[in-house]
Amino acid sequence: MCKDSHPWEHGHIQVYTGNGKGKTTAALGLALRAAGAGAKVFIAQFAKGRSTAELVSLSRLSDLITIKQYGREHFIMGEPEPEDIQTAQQGLAEAQKVIISGKYPLVILDEANVAVDLGLLSVEALLSVLNAKPEHVEIVITGRNAHKRIIEQADLVTEMREVKHYYSKGVKARRGIEE
Repeated sequence: MCKDSHPWEHGHIQVYTGNGKGKTTAALGLALRAAGAGAKVFIAQFAKGRSTAELVSLSRLSDLITIKQYGREHFIMGEPEPEDIQTAQQGLAEAQKVIISGKYPLVILDEANVAVDLGLLSVEALLSVLNAKPEHVEIVITGRNAHKRIIEQADLVTEMREVKHYYSKGVKARRGIEE
């Protein structure tokens, strides 16, 4: 999709953060909306490398939505391993090329806030990507603990706040709901 055929003239930077459930879900909802308007969407998932139900669903829309994971199958506990850092940095470099190309009017950097918080990516590297975006490209960044500088750069920030969650009662992640 070229710049002249995108559905909006000016792209913004959106951040979905906070300790509540729904950040990735909101971003994926926006991806569906954009695809419905004919826009191509690129989703880079950081710190995620396992199969989830959303990957199955999104594969059915592969003509409009491209999703790539830049993480390993395990959760990062404590200090990330060098391979975790390398994978995330490779992902950000690829996402930057996609953003600069302008071929995808919507780019979602899922869990990029977490990647910065864990030290997989530097806040400076993420800001550099944001500063390189073409005018028409919309960027969505998800994940807990959004860095203050990312929040300052954003045009829209939504904080998901946990009020109550069934995890506290021992309910595990369920396929099709949380994964």
